[in-house]
Amino acid sequence: MPNLLLELRSEEIPARMQRKAAGDLKKLVTDALVEAGLSYEGAREYWTPRRLALDIHGLTARSADVREERKGPRTDANEKAIEGFLRGAGLSSVAEAQVVSDPKKGDFYVAVISKPGRAAEEIIAEVMPGIIRDFPWPKSMRWGKASSKPGALRWVRPLQSIVCTFGPEHEETVVIPFEIDGITASNITYGHRFHAPEAITVRRFDDYVANLEKAKVILDAERRKDIILHDARDIAFANGLELVEDEGLLEEVSGLVEWPQVLMGSFEEDYLSIPSEIIRLTIKTNQKCFVTRRQGEETLSNKFILISNIQATDGGKEIIHGNGKVVRARLSDALHFWKRDQGNLPDLETLEASAKKIGLDLKKPLDQRMAKLDALDVTFHAKLGTQGARVARIRALASELADITGADTALVDRAAVLAKADLRTEAVGEFPELQGLMGRKYAVLQGENASVAAAIEDHYKPQGPSDRVPEDKVAITVALADKLDTLIGFWAIDEKPTGSKDPFALRRAALGVVRILLERRVRLPLLATSKDSDLLSFFHDRLKVYLRDQGARHDLIDAVLTPEADDLLMVARRVEALTAFITSEDGKNLLAGTKRATQLLAAEEKKGTVIADGVSAALFKLDAERELFAAISSASKDAADAVAGEDFRSAMAALSKLRGPVDRFFEDVLVNDEDAAIRANRLAMLRLIREATGTVADFSKISG
Repeated sequence: MPNLLLELRSEEIPARMQRKAAGDLKKLVTDALVEAGLSYEGAREYWTPRRLALDIHGLTARSADVREERKGPRTDANEKAIEGFLRGAGLSSVAEAQVVSDPKKGDFYVAVISKPGRAAEEIIAEVMPGIIRDFPWPKSMRWGKASSKPGALRWVRPLQSIVCTFGPEHEETVVIPFEIDGITASNITYGHRFHAPEAITVRRFDDYVANLEKAKVILDAERRKDIILHDARDIAFANGLELVEDEGLLEEVSGLVEWPQVLMGSFEEDYLSIPSEIIRLTIKTNQKCFVTRRQGEETLSNKFILISNIQATDGGKEIIHGNGKVVRARLSDALHFWKRDQGNLPDLETLEASAKKIGLDLKKPLDQRMAKLDALDVTFHAKLGTQGARVARIRALASELADITGADTALVDRAAVLAKADLRTEAVGEFPELQGLMGRKYAVLQGENASVAAAIEDHYKPQGPSDRVPEDKVAITVALADKLDTLIGFWAIDEKPTGSKDPFALRRAALGVVRILLERRVRLPLLATSKDSDLLSFFHDRLKVYLRDQGARHDLIDAVLTPEADDLLMVARRVEALTAFITSEDGKNLLAGTKRATQLLAAEEKKGTVIADGVSAALFKLDAERELFAAISSASKDAADAVAGEDFRSAMAALSKLRGPVDRFFEDVLVNDEDAAIRANRLAMLRLIREATGTVADFSKISG
C-alpha cells in the first residue's frame, strides 16, 4: 500500500509551538483523508525548527465506490416537496428516481446515488491547500509581495517549500503538485541552513530522513533531546561535575537546533555568591543554557552547558566566548539586584505611614519592601483592591485559622505581613517565578524566625498536583489563608471559572486547599469560613478529582459526600472506611440486602403505601422480624456512637452485624403482607435499615 510524505519547510518556528503544530498537522491531514474515504495503517509527525513533517504509511490508493439510497416524498406529494427532494439528491427529474411501494405508506420516490471512488492523489491535492491555509497557529504572519492581497497565505513564519510525495514502498513515487500562493509542492527540500544549503531530492520517508541527516538535520525531536541530554551529562562528568537537568529547557533547546552541538562555558566564581536559583534562571531564561554542580553537591559550579546549532571549525571557542560574555553580563545584573534588595530603599521617609499602619520595622529591608508595596497602592484586582488590602485580609484570616491549625499566632501574623513583600524586590521583578523563594532568602538574611521564613516561600504551595504541600504549621496557616482569600474574593465578585477558562487559577487554589486539609489532616469548617455554599460545592468538585486520582471510586465518594459536608478531612476518612468495608465479604452482602430494602421501600413510598411512623414489636409474627429489629437497635446505637467519635471503621463494623439478620428477614418475611398494619410495620423496619446505614453513607448510591 502507498505511503505519503509531507514536509512544510519555513523560517524558524518558535520552539514552544512546534510539538503541538506537528500534532495538529497529523490530525488535520488524517481526518481529512479518512473523511474523504481513505484509510491508513499508521501516521507519525516530526518537527525541527524549520520544518513540520508527516509520514503516513499504508494509505489506500483509492477511496471506495459509494452507493446510497435516499428516501424521498410520496409520489402524490406537492410539487415543491418533490422539487426539493430532486435538488437535494442531485437529480434533474423524477424520471431519474425509483418508485418504491409500501403497503402501509403507499408509493414514494427513492434516489439511488452512486459515487465512484477517487484516486488518493486527487484527494490529497484537494485537501492540502485548505489545511495549510487555515492552519491553527496561535500567531501567524504574512510576507512578501502577496501579503498585501486579500486572502494572502498566513503562516507562523514565511513558508518556503512543500514536499508531497506518494507511492508504494518499493516502487517509484509521484509528486502531488498542489499549489498555494505561488508555492508548489515538489520532491525538493533543503538541509541545514549553514552546513548543507543545497537542494535535496527525496522519494519517500526513509531516504528523506537519511538525506536530511547527511545534510546535518536530525528530524526526530526525541532523538535530538536524547543527544543533547547524554552529551551534556558526558561533558559535565568529564569535568568532574553533574548536569542540573531541566525537562522544560531540554524540550525548548531541542526545538532551537537541527544539528545539536553540546559545549561548555564558564563564568567567574565570584558570581556564585548569587543564590543558585537566580543563577539558574538567569542562564536558562536569557541564554537557554544548562547549569552544573559538583557531583553530590547542591550548590552550583561556575560551568554552564550551551547547545549550538553549528559544528564550528574551531571546536566552538568563539561560540563559547560569545555566550560567556552574555552570561557574565546577565549575572552582573543579577548580582546587582541581589545586593540592592538587601539594602535600604532611598525613600524611607515616605513609607513611615504604611509601616506604622501595618506594624513594620523599617530598619529591615524586607519590611521596607512591604511598606513600599502598600504605599504604592499596587492593584491586586480592580474589584478586590490593592495588594496592601489583600495582605490585611490574609492577615486577619490567618489569625482565625491559627486556632484551628495550632500554629503560633505571633509567627503566623509576622509571616502573613511579609508574605508578599518580595513582590517589590528587584530579583522577583526580573524573575517572577522566584516569588516566595526570594522572600524566604531575604527573611533569613534579616534574622526572621525559621518558620516565618519557610511560610513566606511555602504559602504559595502546592501550585499543582505534583508540588509539595507545606509542613510547618505557620506555613500551612498562611497558605490556607492566602488561597481562601483568593477564592472567597473572586466568588464575591462573581469571577468564577467557566468551562476550560480559569484565568485566576481558582481550580488550582481550591485543589491546594483540599490537599493541605487532607495531607496535613486539618479540620476546617469551610462553609463557616467562606459563608458561600456555591464555593463549598466548588471545593466538593476539587475533592472528588483529588480522591479519584488517589484511587477512590466515584460512587463511594457520592455515597458519603452531602451538599452541606464542609469538613473535607472527615469526608475523605469516611470514603477510606467505606472503601475498606464495601470490598469485604460482609460489606458486599450487606450492600445487596440494604439496596433491596431501600429499593422496595422507595417503590412503596412512590405508590403512597402507608408506612408506620415507628416499628411496633407487638405486630411481629416471625423470629426473623424480632431478630432484625434487635440487630438494628444495637447496630444503630453502636454506629452512631462510632460516628460521633469519628471512628468510621468501627461504625462500619457495627453495621456489618446487620448482614445475617437482613438476609434472614428477606428469606423468611413477606414484606407486603395482606394485613395492612403488618405491612406498614414491616415497611417501617426497612426504613430503619435505611436510617441505620445512612449514618455512615447513602448505600443507594453505591453500585454493585
